[in-house]
Amino acid sequence: MSDANTPKGPIGRFLALPADSVPKTIFTAVTLCLFASMIVSATAVALRPTQEVNKLLDKQVNILQVAGRYEEGADVATAFAEFEPHVLELATGQFTDQFDAATFDDRASADNPETSVALTEDPAGIARQSKFVTVYLLRDDAGAIDKVILPVHGYGLWSTLYGFIALEENANDIFGLQFYAHAETPGLGAEVDNPRWKALWKGKRLADDSGELQITVAKSAPAAGADFHVDALAGATLTSRGVDNLVKFWMGEAGYAPFLANLKAGDI
Repeated sequence: MSDANTPKGPIGRFLALPADSVPKTIFTAVTLCLFASMIVSATAVALRPTQEVNKLLDKQVNILQVAGRYEEGADVATAFAEFEPHVLELATGQFTDQFDAATFDDRASADNPETSVALTEDPAGIARQSKFVTVYLLRDDAGAIDKVILPVHGYGLWSTLYGFIALEENANDIFGLQFYAHAETPGLGAEVDNPRWKALWKGKRLADDSGELQITVAKSAPAAGADFHVDALAGATLTSRGVDNLVKFWMGEAGYAPFLANLKAGDI
């Protein structure tokens, strides 16, 4: 049998240490951290399906809102079923069946070198642009296009703003603009969420009668006139400039211009 003079192994020597010793304190802290990280990881994995469902629901709500079809308390899935999702190839301005529109991930596509391009001219500050995006059509009872919902994004002051712009059936008059994700300064750049500012977009025009893009976010109206002007946010010059840049980028030749031309020509 062992006695007090018998050498102890590493575990025995560790257990024999006082409870407040440095080795035992470190061991306890590391063990608790490992246990907590396991709990957090397991919880994150378990909640991921719910998070994905909520993410999709939030996206659908924003599309309904920007198109003027959202009703508080109404079933979102039922209302959203009226919209037709299509994956658009930006270069051709035509829909493609290369991807499933119900599952296509625009953001993941922008990060994939095979489905995106690095921008040399980048006024929107997005670095890479997906060659494909998901757009949404809303038709009237006769089957004609009533609204066109286009995703847009670009850099503001502190963050990338992600949103949707809704156009009327003529592919030129703006019905609404709405951002659903950003990290702009509360009370300043975050005023992009202010209903009064969002309401300023309704009825504005993208291009003039000659087809030249004129829409502008600025303190004063452009030479083209008030139909193409949205007031800049007070005290948020850089955020306003970011919105101006991203809208012009996405409505221009590098963005949806080929698609909008096809819509106007009746080729969609």
